[in-house]
Amino acid sequence: MKKDDPAVGADRIVRRKLSDQVFERLREMMASGELPPGSPMPSERDLMERFGVGRPAVREALQHMHTMGLITISHGERSRVNELSAGSVLSRVDDVARMLLSSEPGQLEHLKEARRMFESGLVRVAAENASTRDLADLRQLIARQRACVGDAEEFVTLDIAFHGRIAAVSANPILMATSQAMLRWLFRYHGVLLHWSGNEDITLSEHDHIVDLIEARDADGAVAAMQAHLDRSNALYAHRNGR
Repeated sequence: MKKDDPAVGADRIVRRKLSDQVFERLREMMASGELPPGSPMPSERDLMERFGVGRPAVREALQHMHTMGLITISHGERSRVNELSAGSVLSRVDDVARMLLSSEPGQLEHLKEARRMFESGLVRVAAENASTRDLADLRQLIARQRACVGDAEEFVTLDIAFHGRIAAVSANPILMATSQAMLRWLFRYHGVLLHWSGNEDITLSEHDHIVDLIEARDADGAVAAMQAHLDRSNALYAHRNGR
């Protein structure tokens, strides 16, 4: 077999770092339930003895787990296994998403398009499944938003809550977490996407209309109203920036 034969590279055994192997073993222990959420991690010495490695490999593996949000390292206390959720996983990428939007502004258009498609699906689910309690909660959020006109920060907070409550009708934690993540990323990039100062009444009337259509079980109408609502804010953003 020649040295430059592709099969040589395919069969070659790659020596992995000890810390990576420790990380994989610990992750397997979590997946199997040996280290359930909330439980304390074994001490560094116990891990060194169990895996037959030195302290540096153990510490590097634990730090990697902490960075990924799998465990929490507290000084003076035993590290503990975190309880993972869709929300906690997506929140780990918030900083990266903000950096992406700042360094590549063109990605904002992709995010807005993704949100439009995503929320169209969510409002359809809401129109098909919303309960009396869901509708009451949405009406209450609009009332609170109407009462805080003039307080831009609170208005935006309740705007996010309104869209999040529509997502909650799905009872799907991944959909709910993704909805909140998209709104966080948009708001941190440019708050005007969620707030049109001096024209809050338009936002409120659009919210009222969307809930009316959800209550009427008009899924197609709710989708069209949501798309118009998002398109209006997107067009405003383009105008504000001279595009």
